[in-house]
Amino acid sequence: MFRFYFANICKTNLLNFHTPVPIELLLVFIHFFVILRYMLNFEKFDVLTFDCYGTLIDWEKGILSSLKPVLNNHGIEIGGDEILEIYSVLEAKAEGGEYQTYKSVLRSILRGFATKFCFKPSEEELAVFSTCVKHWPPFEDSTKALKALQTKYKLCILSNIDDDLFAFSAQNLQVNFDTVFTAQLIGSYKPSLQNFQFAVKHLGLPKERILHVAQSLFHDIVPAKKLGLATVWLNRREGKEGFGATPAAEEKPDFEVPDLQSLVDLIGTFKT
Repeated sequence: MFRFYFANICKTNLLNFHTPVPIELLLVFIHFFVILRYMLNFEKFDVLTFDCYGTLIDWEKGILSSLKPVLNNHGIEIGGDEILEIYSVLEAKAEGGEYQTYKSVLRSILRGFATKFCFKPSEEELAVFSTCVKHWPPFEDSTKALKALQTKYKLCILSNIDDDLFAFSAQNLQVNFDTVFTAQLIGSYKPSLQNFQFAVKHLGLPKERILHVAQSLFHDIVPAKKLGLATVWLNRREGKEGFGATPAAEEKPDFEVPDLQSLVDLIGTFKT
């Protein structure tokens, strides 16, 4: 995006008043400098904390590839958007009570689908679904972008997941994170402020030195902002309707990008 702005601006001599400047280009020029004025100062951060699922791992693809075969086995045919919306409700309910492992959360989710659509999942289906996270794929840009960011920052995971399940995701991402804080370690699930407080305390840094990057407004951006952390909303669902596998929420992040590579481009351009 920013490379596009620069390229077009450089093609036109804005200081040559004898050369007409297209109004569209002038608006782009103004928009670019407004962004520069209000964007984050990436030089002040030492650590980037990341949500994992939905941010680095394509959990919507993973959820659908794991749930659809089970539903089809029981004669249930519903669209992907509906599956994700139901998943978001069932997951939030399971994570909102007394702490249980994410494997137990997944079992609860599948039982919730079974109740809603009147079928009985087999023990094998429950067991397989409870560990399906380990097969969920990374987004195409995740590994390369994370490795680029790791040349300038320490990278931390703050995720609603079990330790052993995240170990599989870390292997899939091919990145050695500097610190990993799981829900299992903390004993609660985001959006609980406890998770963010735990991370800040154990990172041992002022909040001003930490930047939280995440896809979910509900799980991450809302509580992180409430705690006073700077945030980047990785809007993986840009251009799509609804909130996918996360509950609806509203919050204004400090910055928004459509993918992780865009964040790398920003930092690479503006951080020395």
